[in-house]
Amino acid sequence: MSRTFTLIEVQGYSSTAAGAALLPFVLLMFGLSRWSGGLIARYGAKLPLVIGPLIAGIGFLLFAVPGIGGSYWTTYFPAVVVLGIGMAVTVAPLTTAVMGAVESSRAGIASGVNNAVSRTASLLAIAVFGIVVAGAFGRSLDDRVSGLDLAPDARAAIVAEEERLAAAKAPEGLDPETAAAVDDAYDRAFLSGFRLAMIVAAAMAAVSALAAWWLVAGKAAAPEPGGVS
Repeated sequence: MSRTFTLIEVQGYSSTAAGAALLPFVLLMFGLSRWSGGLIARYGAKLPLVIGPLIAGIGFLLFAVPGIGGSYWTTYFPAVVVLGIGMAVTVAPLTTAVMGAVESSRAGIASGVNNAVSRTASLLAIAVFGIVVAGAFGRSLDDRVSGLDLAPDARAAIVAEEERLAAAKAPEGLDPETAAAVDDAYDRAFLSGFRLAMIVAAAMAAVSALAAWWLVAGKAAAPEPGGVS
């Protein structure tokens, strides 16, 4: 959600362009799901669930790199592609591992639990990352606005817009140069919050890879020819 908000409010994309910007992610998830689902048969669950989140973490970090402006193909496109590959390597093997961990008679329960955990995690992520972005936005905005020569009432009006994040607009009555500086402060403050959120997301992806390394069993070694059965 914050990625789309950044593209629209900070980078100036239209709603259609912002949606299209994330289309490679969807295509990669769709196109690679069959292939990635078969990774468990070849390598077991552990390897994909370690490598996938690490690739996704790199994708999150790439989202934290672009500033304001620049071509989509050199800013957000690489991040979308890397994140899509990382999630494709992760999601299908994870689902396969969950479904394969129970008896076929309990497949429905396993599927329900898996979906419930996924939906709950999505809601928690929106809340947590919203707090991260809002906190970083407020701190960055205060630092940037403190350097502007503003009347107390204008400063109060600027602070009152904080809850709108990147959609905030400079209050009326400012001269054009100051208004432009305030709008730029809003954009750059939100970008700071977005970058922090992406760094936190990358760290969480790394933690999930570490958890998979420690907690998920690797593929059992094939018996040697002529061995005792």
